[in-house]
Amino acid sequence: MLENLTQSFGRVLDRFRGPRKLTSEEIQEALRDVRRALLEADVHFRVAKEFTKRVAEQLENQSKLGGGVQGSQQAVHAFHQELANLMRSDEPALPSNPGHPMVLLLAGLQGAGKTTTAAKLALWLRKRKNSKVLLAACDLQRPAAVDQLVTLGRQLDIPVYSETPGPDVTPEGVAQRALEQARTQRFDAVILDSAGRLHIDEELMEEIQAVSAGSQPDATYLVLDSMTGQDAVESAQRFNESLTLHGLILTKMDGDARGGAALSVREISGKPISFLGIGEKPGDLEEFDADRLAGRILDMGDIVGLVEGAQEALQEEQKAQDYTKMMEGKLTMADLLDQFRMFKKMGSMKKVLGMMPGMGRMSGLLDSMDDGQFARIEAIVLSMTPKERLHPELLDGSRRKRIARGCGQDVSAVNQLLRSFQDMQKQMKSMGKMMKSGRSKKRLLQQFGRPGSMPNFPGAPKGR
Repeated sequence: MLENLTQSFGRVLDRFRGPRKLTSEEIQEALRDVRRALLEADVHFRVAKEFTKRVAEQLENQSKLGGGVQGSQQAVHAFHQELANLMRSDEPALPSNPGHPMVLLLAGLQGAGKTTTAAKLALWLRKRKNSKVLLAACDLQRPAAVDQLVTLGRQLDIPVYSETPGPDVTPEGVAQRALEQARTQRFDAVILDSAGRLHIDEELMEEIQAVSAGSQPDATYLVLDSMTGQDAVESAQRFNESLTLHGLILTKMDGDARGGAALSVREISGKPISFLGIGEKPGDLEEFDADRLAGRILDMGDIVGLVEGAQEALQEEQKAQDYTKMMEGKLTMADLLDQFRMFKKMGSMKKVLGMMPGMGRMSGLLDSMDDGQFARIEAIVLSMTPKERLHPELLDGSRRKRIARGCGQDVSAVNQLLRSFQDMQKQMKSMGKMMKSGRSKKRLLQQFGRPGSMPNFPGAPKGR
């Protein structure tokens, strides 16, 4: 996610890590490079200019900006704060006082991913809010749109209200009858998937306005393709003129190397980002958090997201006891094997590692990572005896050589796994203490949101 921008910021921040503090001219030169990187990422010119101006104001007091670690931390803080401010909003992702059922309307152009986003949002509501959700197929324009939503609903075990398209069937009529069914069957939420067009036109706006007037949604979300850059920002402005938008959902964030839409759209349109689509799987939708996305752009990782994903995967497998052991730093190698199998449920190796600090600037190495890395770790652990998995302290040199022969790997890979296992024990124990303190997000970002703060497992990229 946003790899090119992450690498550009990383090169600039490297200048602040030198042993001496930078001169005013050197800081201005660094900020010019930042502005150039933002423009190359398709960030709106006005936003790029204002961002670098705000950062410069934070760094202008040269007497307080030292070199080395101190200067680096101050610079990272300034960049992180202003990046988050660009995207932050006080508006909650979901409406504050919805009716019952809560009605959510999705609008947008064709190809933005409205239908798949509707299904992802339904799954998110069921998992995160324990809601009973009904999907409504109101897109009667695109061939097979109704069938696509019905298929997605069947795969996720989420009910879909649909009608066979015909001359007497209208989108607003489908929406109204879906709401009647939702009230009768006591659904908590209804998600209306509306039609799109290749371009914004009067017919599209009239249709979506009719659906909105007939359904009176609690929130209308505009679904935008983040890969379209400033075109997405323009679409947000145009739709906002005809609809009362609650928020924006940016899709395809996993495939956008530029990502300018995420940084520009709130500042230019005035509408907040509510959710991000971060992959193709049904569970790849996350509530937007400006601080966490800013952290990922600056290569601080997303440890909070990683831990939340682990919690969710564990809950699905009903392994609360294992989660407690992990956060107390009491895992065995057998538990570690379970955790890596859990990571596989969270997504690809690249996705999971991409949430760890220091990985963003190694996008080339991440691109080369595959799920075979999980398999190699699994092979090492399975080459241990049951007793050795429970008591890894028994693994002396001869045992490690036997394990290496058994899994077809070098002894160095076994040694690295054991070292990383010990590091992870310490990190998880520290995380567990922080999460119990009630200051989890901020403290996790501060403590673990930096390169080199997480262990390296066999086959994973080394430090920078």
